[in-house]
Amino acid sequence: MSAARVIPIALVALLGLAACGPTGSDAGVIDPQIDAVGTDLATDPDVTVVADIEYRVVDGVPLLLDACLPPDLDRDSAAVPGILIIHGGSWREGTKDSVGWRAVCTWLAAAGYPAFSLDYRLAPEWVFPAGFTDVQAAVTWLRADEQAERFGVDPERIGVFGGSAGGNLAALLGTSGSGDLSTGPRVAAVVDLSAPIDLTGVDLTDDFAPLQLEYLGCTTFADCPAAEPASPSSHVDESDPPFFVAHSTVEKIPLAQSEHFVEALRAAGIDVEFLVADGTLHSIALLDDDLKSRIVAFFERTLGPG
Repeated sequence: MSAARVIPIALVALLGLAACGPTGSDAGVIDPQIDAVGTDLATDPDVTVVADIEYRVVDGVPLLLDACLPPDLDRDSAAVPGILIIHGGSWREGTKDSVGWRAVCTWLAAAGYPAFSLDYRLAPEWVFPAGFTDVQAAVTWLRADEQAERFGVDPERIGVFGGSAGGNLAALLGTSGSGDLSTGPRVAAVVDLSAPIDLTGVDLTDDFAPLQLEYLGCTTFADCPAAEPASPSSHVDESDPPFFVAHSTVEKIPLAQSEHFVEALRAAGIDVEFLVADGTLHSIALLDDDLKSRIVAFFERTLGPG
């Protein structure tokens, strides 16, 4: 998708906002101002990080997450929304505490939200739905009274942030299940950056296809029973939470993945904020001060202030 195409889409989106809001795949345009790798991914030193908290045990192996707590968190005052963070890495690599994802965790905590960055089981040793059941378990763990009291989190206001493969898992949390967003593994707001959404073999680059098949535990898309269940687009319904979606025009996950997903969400009546950047930046590499401000504003609007 070229810049020439993005700009008219943004103009249509602005006109739509003036009338009844954006429709279809209408998108706003962003222009990330990233001067150097890591410029906007510095860890906030004022945030307290409690590392390696066990949230689940599978076959005797503990699964861990890190809690990033706001500097002025007062557990005796009213509970605030919590945000679960799911790292990327093509479902086969990445960690909760890598430099970029630790920076995301501390940034959201500095904005007032207790944030929880987790590790989950990875391919090829573990294929779908292993990693997804882990992130579902993390939501249920965070919603429990013990954690709500420990971290001052309101169990009825849990959001999720994910990028790339983590964005797929975040979006799947948002669209799986139906009904009440304040119980079980359901979440009340979703931010996904550069996420693969339809895993059935469409809108896919040749170099990413083997990684996707590896995660699904399949050799071909023609015979892959896991592809549809692992696709957030397959589960959209009118009870899904608000979404914030951002994507670049020329990156490893084709923009069409997000465009078609946004169309499906809006067709179901879901509140979606959709932003497109001209260029190749992928996932959290998109995060500059402007995008971070927009994401915090989205969480404030959908979950309440931190």
